[in-house]
Amino acid sequence: MSDKSTKKKLAHFANIVKLALVDGVITDEEQKLLDQMAESLKIQKEEYQQILENPDAFPINPPVGYDERIERLFHLTEMIYIDEEIVGDEVDLLQKIALGLDFPKSSIESICDKAIHLIINNYTLDEFNSKIKEIYKN
Repeated sequence: MSDKSTKKKLAHFANIVKLALVDGVITDEEQKLLDQMAESLKIQKEEYQQILENPDAFPINPPVGYDERIERLFHLTEMIYIDEEIVGDEVDLLQKIALGLDFPKSSIESICDKAIHLIINNYTLDEFNSKIKEIYKN
């Protein structure tokens, strides 16, 4: 895996950790999702620990393709809804991260609102992708 690819992967995982930590506590459900995401992204234990200790040390590193951006948005939105509750701080952070992922500023609110709605209604990644593309066209 290239160094650039590794940085993107670590930054994405750090953003997921930031969302888990927005209320100051990582719940059992959030921990389970973090563990699954770390395994899926092939995050090493040392990297995992570094990210948990200081997720802000890993800047947002947006992917080039919008399919990958939408996939990241999917995972981030999953994290804020893992406890089946979404609070304002989580929405604010999701919008900031979406901006960092290079979604257009003029559409951030509608994209994030739609993303939350889709996750609440158990849309799959493929369904999520097509619905977000209806709002976000590159």
